[in-house]
Amino acid sequence: MEETMISIIIPFKEPSEYLYKCLNYLEKQTFKDYEVILLPDEKKVFNYQKVKVAATGKIGPAEKRDMGAKKSNGEILAFIDDDAYPDKNWLKNMVSNFEGLEVAAVGGPGVTPPDVSWREQASGWFSASIIGGGPYVYRFLPYKKRFVDDYPSMNLAVLKSDFIKVGGFDSNFWPGEDTKLCLDLTHKLGKKIIYDPKVLVYHHRRKVWMSHLRQNGNYGLHRGYFAKTLPKTSFRLVYFLPSFLVLGIFFVPFVVIPSYSLLLIINSLWITAKSGSLFQGAISIPVVFLTHFWYGLRFMQGFLFVRHLRR
Repeated sequence: MEETMISIIIPFKEPSEYLYKCLNYLEKQTFKDYEVILLPDEKKVFNYQKVKVAATGKIGPAEKRDMGAKKSNGEILAFIDDDAYPDKNWLKNMVSNFEGLEVAAVGGPGVTPPDVSWREQASGWFSASIIGGGPYVYRFLPYKKRFVDDYPSMNLAVLKSDFIKVGGFDSNFWPGEDTKLCLDLTHKLGKKIIYDPKVLVYHHRRKVWMSHLRQNGNYGLHRGYFAKTLPKTSFRLVYFLPSFLVLGIFFVPFVVIPSYSLLLIINSLWITAKSGSLFQGAISIPVVFLTHFWYGLRFMQGFLFVRHLRR
């Protein structure tokens, strides 16, 4: 697909320093046949090449992305968050994965930038660690290439033709609209989603404590709701584990607390080795515990009590 044009779609409320960093890195791409569609709430002027701006008003990210897709000229829609920036070969490595007719989408890791505060690093190491990200750590660190059936829109490219066939994002959900899109691509169309570690972006994290916990709590609420409404990709044991932890602490603490404490220590040692920071290893213990606990509570709320979840 050497002649393919890519439309990069970035939704946001108003410009930030992260957005300008993203635009600067987009100008360094080795693949040159692309356009950038910016979707702020209000009209802004951006002095960058290949950039189009479409003011959206105060709507959600999913609706912004759908609007960007309608205004795009590319055969591939590349979604990236405004607080992420790409590796120089991001587009080049992305487009090579669309050679097969069965491939509808391509995702890649969103790695925590190396030059951020300890609070942001701590949030990133939670997601990238063994008992934080669990089987999905490849979303946050480069791992081997594979097929997946669910992937976050912070770094996700979709064939425009397939995006249109499934009706785009389901704008009723946020976060979680990407789960619905991926489910439609893989089950309605019967097509594949590829994870490629070379399709890499650097993605800023919500800093510990409150911002990090709020975001992960929202993830838990939506995943709990999806576990009963979209069970094909969300009714999985790994998503229930934090809730089992919460219940275990209250009902069988003499079993759960020692076992879980050992896992926290092992995870802490792993983070220390990977990060080269004893502090990051130590701080991971309360970060992981509090995140699991809050996620577990919110997951139960979404699974047991929420009947209709909308943005």
